[in-house]
Amino acid sequence: MPTTKRRALILISSARQLPLAQPAEVTSISTGFFLVEMAQVLKEFENDYEFTFATPDGNAPQLDINGMALAVNAVEKVGARTMPLRMEQRRSSFTVSGFRERHPDMVARREQEVRLLERHLGRIPVSELLPNSEPELAEYRPELLRRLNKLPEGTFHSLPELVGRHRDQADPFTFADFDFIHTPGGHAPMVDFRDNPWVGETLHLARENDVTISLICHAPIAVTSTRQRVDAQGRPYTVSDNPFAGTPISTVPTMGEIFALRFLYPHVPGKKTRLTYFVDQAIKEAGFTLVRNGAAPKLAYEPSVRLLTGNGPQAIDRQTTKLRSILTSNRTALRAGDKQLSK
Repeated sequence: MPTTKRRALILISSARQLPLAQPAEVTSISTGFFLVEMAQVLKEFENDYEFTFATPDGNAPQLDINGMALAVNAVEKVGARTMPLRMEQRRSSFTVSGFRERHPDMVARREQEVRLLERHLGRIPVSELLPNSEPELAEYRPELLRRLNKLPEGTFHSLPELVGRHRDQADPFTFADFDFIHTPGGHAPMVDFRDNPWVGETLHLARENDVTISLICHAPIAVTSTRQRVDAQGRPYTVSDNPFAGTPISTVPTMGEIFALRFLYPHVPGKKTRLTYFVDQAIKEAGFTLVRNGAAPKLAYEPSVRLLTGNGPQAIDRQTTKLRSILTSNRTALRAGDKQLSK
């Protein structure tokens, strides 16, 4: 007999330009989401889940080409592998083919992730190369575009649409049908997930309907949005008693961001490069509790609001495993409650 798949919402930023505070002559850089922080979830759950994809405004998300660097696919070892692999690409003997041959495990994982992207998202835009992007990516980006351009465009719902449908008594759609929401990082969420009332309304509806929320890397900036909701007329209002307030959050730390701004792809060559804000500081200022973390994988889970957060690509495998464990525990508890009610 055919089985009905469970449902999950994959919420992705659709931002394509990241504002910079410095240097003054470069106002923004091309950005997007990190595939590595979503693909493992797709892989883990695709056999028994149907995915709904959404962005805040319904526009297609943009893939950050810099998140496709081989070191990122080292996952838990990304901190240790990033600089050695960048230095390897600066050698006079460097060739793209030789570089890939020396790192078959990371090449294989990246290929697996692209196939998941092709299968589930379809054709989406890819960010532009930056002056400090890795040389291997300069050759990889055209290869990737050729593959993606052969695909049909996917469907991305907007949050106002989904919230409206949830509120419409005549529409069968409901957030209660989702077991979980997962949101990948990359820098893009800094643009449209901070203090966004529609993101806030979505997270509150998720909590009220027992949906587990999973945010990783820069995506935990979304918790700042829980200070607002949207009323029946589409007007934002401030939440007087926010149940998410004080929740422990794991996210990208300021020191990790400063390192990236100084040495990695966001750096504008020859210039001091700074973002308009740091995610962890904004989260703390919004009334949340930061958990100490560095380059090692670090998760935080608050069961009262079913919120799971992780500090970057290094945490995605552990976060996916933890998400599966939480969902299994929730279903077990639900079945136990049903048995008690039936007695």
